[in-house]
Amino acid sequence: MKRIAWVIVVVIIFALVLMLAGCTVSAPGTQATAQTTESSQTESGDSSATPEAEPNIGDMSTINTMVIDRGITELGRTCIDCHKDETPGIINDWKLSRHGHVGVSCLDCHETDKNSPTATQHESLEGTDTYISVLVPPSTCSRCHPAEAEQFNESGHFRAYRQIIPKDSLHALVFKHEGQENSEFGNATNETGCMQCHGTEIQLDEDNRPTSSTWPNSGIGNIYPDGSTGSCSTCHTRHRFDIGESRKPAACASCHLGPDHPDIEIYNNSKHGQIYNAEADEWNWDSAPDAWEPGDYRAPTCATCHMSGIGELKTTHNVSERLYWNLWAKRSEVRNSPDPMSPLTGDGPAGREKMKQVCSSCHSELHTDSFFEQGDRAVQLYNVAYYDPALEMLNDLKEKGLLKENPWSDEFQILYYYLWHHQGRRARQGAMMGGPDYAHWHGFFELQQDLYKMKDIYQKRIETGEIE
Repeated sequence: MKRIAWVIVVVIIFALVLMLAGCTVSAPGTQATAQTTESSQTESGDSSATPEAEPNIGDMSTINTMVIDRGITELGRTCIDCHKDETPGIINDWKLSRHGHVGVSCLDCHETDKNSPTATQHESLEGTDTYISVLVPPSTCSRCHPAEAEQFNESGHFRAYRQIIPKDSLHALVFKHEGQENSEFGNATNETGCMQCHGTEIQLDEDNRPTSSTWPNSGIGNIYPDGSTGSCSTCHTRHRFDIGESRKPAACASCHLGPDHPDIEIYNNSKHGQIYNAEADEWNWDSAPDAWEPGDYRAPTCATCHMSGIGELKTTHNVSERLYWNLWAKRSEVRNSPDPMSPLTGDGPAGREKMKQVCSSCHSELHTDSFFEQGDRAVQLYNVAYYDPALEMLNDLKEKGLLKENPWSDEFQILYYYLWHHQGRRARQGAMMGGPDYAHWHGFFELQQDLYKMKDIYQKRIETGEIE
């Protein structure tokens, strides 16, 4: 006991000596920073001088000192050594990724053939036969993930941008009305809005680098210069590409939100979202694709229902595969097309059975069947009691020349748009995803107001033969 007491006394005395000497005990990295700052102040002769700002903020010491020597080529290591100083955040993401664990380096994704439309040469590569591309198209990802790429190409996500191309009315909305036909800045609403979710056709400048009018963007339906479609990093953000991240609702929420399709808000309104928001920090997000099952989580996320392997269901990147209705169209119909460019892509009855398999992992057959019967009735109510009458009035006014040429200055046409594109979608999607506030107050409650206003405008125009 006396020996222990003496040891304690010695430790205390040593600590006091350090304090009197002006030293502090720091965590690794912090101490190095403090010493560097003190050194620079001494050299300048002014202890109050503000140290020069570093280009990369934050403690990246674990990146800057990282040494890679495990099967990656010499040139691949050169990329890592340079970028750990220039863009340490990227290297940190890569270090934590599955790619980093298995030795997939920068070049495995960014190297390209010299005849590729996106081929460029970094200044350190000039004079060599190595060409790289800023862009990594899904055709590159498909070399290692062919099944996922094929499934994506069969899904509704595939047409996210392609479906915009023939829509004259949408182009008019974005460029003529929102952009006010401004010759210099008129594309800004598309660049900062539409294409960030839907994607665009990425264009290149004279140096084979993407133009600022088409990139960067996170659009799921991007068409790359090599003709391939998609954007894997929309859900698996670069350069971590984490499977756990893509399983969380936030991966879908940056696009599936807002007045026209508030899917994340609906999810949060649902009992599934209630459990997720209360307990998600306790769940296991990193199980292998076909092994992520109830027990890893207590309630499904977007990925669970629409993509994940569960029970006898295999994983899929075809997000249309388990759907019955088209809930975003003007009028909902049962899916019945193998064409990914069709709004009705999918097999509705087969999709419903697959979705019921998801539900059966946690719910009884009675619970599941009754839930879908409730939702189906809401969708059909919208179809026959709201959309059909609204369309009939619209067509009658159009035939009689009682619609304004500019639909966005015509109250009837604005209400018609809100009826299907905003309130109608919320009512249908809220009903089918268990979000009662969106099915009712943001859905049918506002739908009935739209319809009554439309009927009043319609009746007045028919009676007077004039547009108010």
